[in-house]
Amino acid sequence: MAEGRHNHGSPVIAVAASTALWHGRAMPNASVSEPATGAAELVLTGGTVHTPSGPQLADVAVRDGRILGIGCYPDAARRIDCTGLDVLPGVIDSQVHFREPGLEHKEDLESGSRAAVMGGVTAVFEMPNTSPNTDTADRVADKLARGRHRMWCDHAFYVGATAANAEQLAELERIPGTAGVKIFMGASTGDLLVAEDEPLARVLASGTRRVAIHAEDEARLQQRKELRVEGDPASHPVWRDDESAIEATRRILRLARAARRPIHVLHVTTPAELELLSAHRDVATCEVTPQHLTLADDAYTRLGTFAQMNPPIRSAAHREGLWHWLNQGVPDVLGSDHAPHTLEEKAKLYPASPSGMPGVQTLLPLMLNHVLQGRMSLARLIDLTSAGVQRIFGLVGKGRIAAGYDADFSVVDLKGRMIVDEDWLESRCGWSPYTGMDLAGRVIGTIVRGRQVMWENQLANEACGEPLRFAGAL
Repeated sequence: MAEGRHNHGSPVIAVAASTALWHGRAMPNASVSEPATGAAELVLTGGTVHTPSGPQLADVAVRDGRILGIGCYPDAARRIDCTGLDVLPGVIDSQVHFREPGLEHKEDLESGSRAAVMGGVTAVFEMPNTSPNTDTADRVADKLARGRHRMWCDHAFYVGATAANAEQLAELERIPGTAGVKIFMGASTGDLLVAEDEPLARVLASGTRRVAIHAEDEARLQQRKELRVEGDPASHPVWRDDESAIEATRRILRLARAARRPIHVLHVTTPAELELLSAHRDVATCEVTPQHLTLADDAYTRLGTFAQMNPPIRSAAHREGLWHWLNQGVPDVLGSDHAPHTLEEKAKLYPASPSGMPGVQTLLPLMLNHVLQGRMSLARLIDLTSAGVQRIFGLVGKGRIAAGYDADFSVVDLKGRMIVDEDWLESRCGWSPYTGMDLAGRVIGTIVRGRQVMWENQLANEACGEPLRFAGAL
């Protein structure tokens, strides 16, 4: 939580790993079809490796930042002992708000990505509602320049859609390092908003890549504002009710189908939406969040405005409905919707309090706990946090442990436990709705393109984040 708390110049504690590991070579600009060759520079040994064929006890060899092979590799310059641990494909969080530029008092690209790798996340897609908004080529370039080798994990940035830039989006979405286009159909934190059918249709007609959607109906939200009760954050889901989300999802499905444009509906909170989306798999994918799978409306009593987010935390029945559809295979990805605000901002009287909560560092720990409680399989978690993201967004070289792919790994101890402690948190906002929770499972290490950026809660001495590559933006 406190900046400068870690000694970034100290070696990370790891079996048979030298400090030279932090300064491994950057990945060359080669396509994934050109596999790494030669002797292994690094071997992860003794762990249960989760490959596309399933888990296996094997070594993973790394060279030039990519996976050289899976099997038995007795010789390597550096070795990391993963005995008793599980080596997962690197977790990709496809929805974070790191607040830079303009809102750095809440978070910035360095602190947000530091929180990410402390929680086992190897890559993030960052959202455009900064100040100024990320809605032009120059502003995308600015974020990419700010992030490279300052962010601890690999990264991509969304372009925010507006009525004014709709016709430029086909060009903007192809900028290398962009995750695609983001539409806010309902007002949330920031001032990006495309609410009416006509500008929405223009946005969807411009470009080909999958468009990410915040689906809440702005007209209905405006009509229901009087349902907000001053000082009572439990009225938040009354105001932003199920129908506000469902109506927006119906509208964007209709418009996407007319435009023949693939969409991705973010942070779905109602079982009815997931049922609807299950009937439109040819045009739509969707996301659920750890907080909507973990919290319910009793959180407003415990946490007050610190449980306030958009779309809102809803009832326990909603939460169980999300789990039902998750185990039916409908959600494609998990995103944290990491959206930090300061303690002072969140302490304001509702509805003056801002919506959003941090979550990038707790995404994997929370979901490991759900796996170990029997709510989902580890294979399903891997699909939601790595393979699914690669599949629907066209990521190059990410999302699986396979020869030729980037050497991104989230190393976990399924027999361990952890308590979410404020001293462990790295987000600048300094709080979590999960503080004090006792979780089964523990994140041990984060390896990005063969660089061990975190091990046993200690960071390496330098960040190495690079822009992600996409098939639609090469």
